Amino acid sequence: MTQLHDEDIKTKEVLEWKGVHLFHFPGSSCSQKTRIFLNLKDIAWTSHIIDLSEQEQFSPWYLGINPRGLVPTLVLNGAVHIESNDIIQLLDRAFPEKWLIPDGFEHKVSELLRHEDDLHLDLRTLSFRFTKPAGKAPKSAEDLKNYRAGGSGTVEGRKDLNKEHEIKFWENVLQDGITDEAVRVSAGRFHEALTEQDKKLAINRFLLGESLSVLDIAWFVYVNRLVLCGYPLEKLHSNVNAWFRSLRDRPEFANEIKASPDMQKKVEEIQRKQKESGTTLADVTGL
Repeated sequence: MTQLHDEDIKTKEVLEWKGVHLFHFPGSSCSQKTRIFLNLKDIAWTSHIIDLSEQEQFSPWYLGINPRGLVPTLVLNGAVHIESNDIIQLLDRAFPEKWLIPDGFEHKVSELLRHEDDLHLDLRTLSFRFTKPAGKAPKSAEDLKNYRAGGSGTVEGRKDLNKEHEIKFWENVLQDGITDEAVRVSAGRFHEALTEQDKKLAINRFLLGESLSVLDIAWFVYVNRLVLCGYPLEKLHSNVNAWFRSLRDRPEFANEIKASPDMQKKVEEIQRKQKESGTTLADVTGL
């Protein structure tokens, strides 16, 4: 579990906060995951939006809370926790009503969530290629300079290598863009993972059996983003598609993945142009 030490935190005021506070952004997949979890658990929480479109995650104030410059961040009675999968596992123990990690599955769930997290940069690759305007770098050189200079640079009292990994990803995108080969690799990884999930859902209602769990929440958010990118879910994974649609009908899920009308219009326009030019996700990958 990734809990920051006091020396990792430069924005000291949060150490005095009481209750459940979540820093998040509406369109962030990891934020969506955490909000759906909070909805299902009926946990009262205070919202703090960090506008990723304005690069607020790189502001000195926010980097003083989360040295990795990512959302979400949880402040629970003055303790600062980062990494969405750690947050939902922590909160499931802290608020034991309506368990979303089945008894006896704690270790297995943690392992399966690590596998899901290993695909996060692949999701980012597909998201920025197929839902963002072509030719515009997601992060400028100035953004990355501020990112590298901000925050304590430590997590749990040690130099944080994850931040440099994040910066390297964005520097590669700034230099080379998101190539067709990167798209094919990332989509291929998801195709492999969802093929396995499809087998599970052929015999079970949910990913761990007959009860909804945090694993369903995590994969629901990923699948929603993939569908938004144009991934042919129904064609390739019929059981995952049926599972996804059943969860999407629930208000706890549906309310957290809604795109604003303006954002929806922009994505539709981007994908209209991709369809006309033969550069959709399906075109590039052959899926």
